[in-house]
Amino acid sequence: MACVMVGGLCLQACHNGKTYAEQKEEERKAIERFIDLQGIKVITESEFLAKDTTTDVSKNEYVLFSESGIYMQIIERGGGEIMPNGRHEVLVRYDESRIYINGTDSLTSYNSVRPTPDEMTVQKSGTSIQASFTNGWMQSDYNSSVVPSGWLVPFNYVKTGRKKSDRSHVKLIVPHSEGHITAKNYVYPCLYDLTFQLGR
Repeated sequence: MACVMVGGLCLQACHNGKTYAEQKEEERKAIERFIDLQGIKVITESEFLAKDTTTDVSKNEYVLFSESGIYMQIIERGGGEIMPNGRHEVLVRYDESRIYINGTDSLTSYNSVRPTPDEMTVQKSGTSIQASFTNGWMQSDYNSSVVPSGWLVPFNYVKTGRKKSDRSHVKLIVPHSEGHITAKNYVYPCLYDLTFQLGR
C-alpha cells in the first residue's frame, strides 16, 4: 500500500499544471510507444471475430476494442467454457505494470510477492458483466472492492474452468478510464498479465 501511495504522490507532482486533455494525450502516446517497442501487431474487432475470437501469440497480436481503448491478447483460452449467465466465484493471478512514455514500470508482480490469488465475484448477464473483489491484494492495495472494468472484457471470450489446467491466460493494455481508482485519478495506462480460474 505504501508503494501505491508514494507512486500516487509522484504522479500528482508530475501532472501538476497539465490539463486532463494533455494527460490523456500523454497516455495515448505512452500506449502507442509501448506497442511499437514491444512489436505488437494490432488487429481490429472484425478481424478478431473472423479468427473465432483468438489472437496469434506467435505474431504478438492484440485485438483493439475501439470503444474502450482496451487491447487484449489471449494466450490461453482455458479448458472450461465461456462464462454462462449467473454469479461466479473467480480466482485471479496478476502482474501489473504502469506504462510510461518510454516503456513500463512494474507496480505489482504476483510471481515474486503475491503468495495467493485474488478472489472476486462476477455477475454475468449476456455481454453485461459486473464484478467485485471479495479478498486479495488489489482490494487491499487500492482500498476498493471495484474490479477494473478492463479486467472484465476477457470473460466474453475465454473459457475459464475450475482446474488449474483449465485456467485462461490473457494480457491487457488498459487505459485509465477502464482501470482502477488510482489509474483513473492520475490518468495512466497499465499492462496486465492475468490468469483466471473458477473458484470451488
